[in-house]
Amino acid sequence: MLYHGRGWRASALGGGLIASGLICTHAWNNGLWGLFAGAFLSALWMLALAWWNAAQPPARPPEGKDGGIDEETTVHRLLLDAAPTPLLAIEPETVRVLNRTARNIFGADHRIVPAPAALLDPSAKTLRHEGRLWRIDRVETSAHLTVAALIDVEHEELAAEARASADLIEILGHELLNGLSPIVSLAESAQMAAARKPLDAELLKEILGPLARRAEGLERFATNYRALARLPEPRLAEVPLAEFVEDIARLFAERWYAILAVEYNSSDRWTMDRDQMHQAVWALLNNAAEAANAQGGTQVGLTAWIRQDRLTITVTDSGPGVRPENAALIFRPFHTTKPNGSGIGLSLARQIARAHGGSLELVGSAPTTFRIEIR
Repeated sequence: MLYHGRGWRASALGGGLIASGLICTHAWNNGLWGLFAGAFLSALWMLALAWWNAAQPPARPPEGKDGGIDEETTVHRLLLDAAPTPLLAIEPETVRVLNRTARNIFGADHRIVPAPAALLDPSAKTLRHEGRLWRIDRVETSAHLTVAALIDVEHEELAAEARASADLIEILGHELLNGLSPIVSLAESAQMAAARKPLDAELLKEILGPLARRAEGLERFATNYRALARLPEPRLAEVPLAEFVEDIARLFAERWYAILAVEYNSSDRWTMDRDQMHQAVWALLNNAAEAANAQGGTQVGLTAWIRQDRLTITVTDSGPGVRPENAALIFRPFHTTKPNGSGIGLSLARQIARAHGGSLELVGSAPTTFRIEIR
């Protein structure tokens, strides 16, 4: 009965891994990074269980009827070997490869000798091996055993750049076609009106007005795109957070009727490009104030704290929140739900945060909360 129970667990683990893989693919394609992280860690946990079960001596029988390796152990090994991510088992002084990908990278069939210091150090986040940089994602399965997955940082960056380039090409094509089509049509109408005898000045004026406005709109798009594409390198200097927050609060009071509640530690200081970070936070505050006003509310919040060697800036508002169908699109360049919006505020703010080695995420909807984190 125990033997059949272990076989059932192997099947369940296999099904769970397949489900986690499908969820990871869906989350990756739709930018649902929280869901992706949860599914990925679940997959690592199941792989660790599979490895642990495979390492235990079988209750019965230790061998198949023909004297070979039992079926369950074979299933576990196949599951591990099928994983494209290098997987390692880390003990206090030993590192062992768990699947084919890891064996190929380290050229080892069992133990890695000598064990890389970064793998044995629980605080190490990255490993450089044979010219490649790997991120170390660890899952502790017991006090003496950690399963680690190695993520190719360069491959991740290239994939992210490819997705960003594809998005920008799609956006450029869409915006340029939307802007040029009416301009071409209006220009042809203006030519026809100008050729009429006698000249109908009023008709020509009616045509040239929209033509000029459409041309101005296309020029604004080109200007905004250039600002997004040509963000300069941050010029870093130490900035007192009290000064930074109070300057923004004064500008906010002049621009908006909404009440801005601020929280910060007056003694904190952080190294950043003050102008760029001001632009990022100002974009978040403008969005927050517009959302609060649309809802008839008056409350916007701004906090800036340094904890655990990390700067965290949050902006909250009492508005209606971000609709679920827009949550995956709000950081996409030129995406906007506002009639007169440019669609670059959030995208540029995220680009500034990343240029400082940090991130900008939507982390809450009741109230709506955006968070910048910089380490």
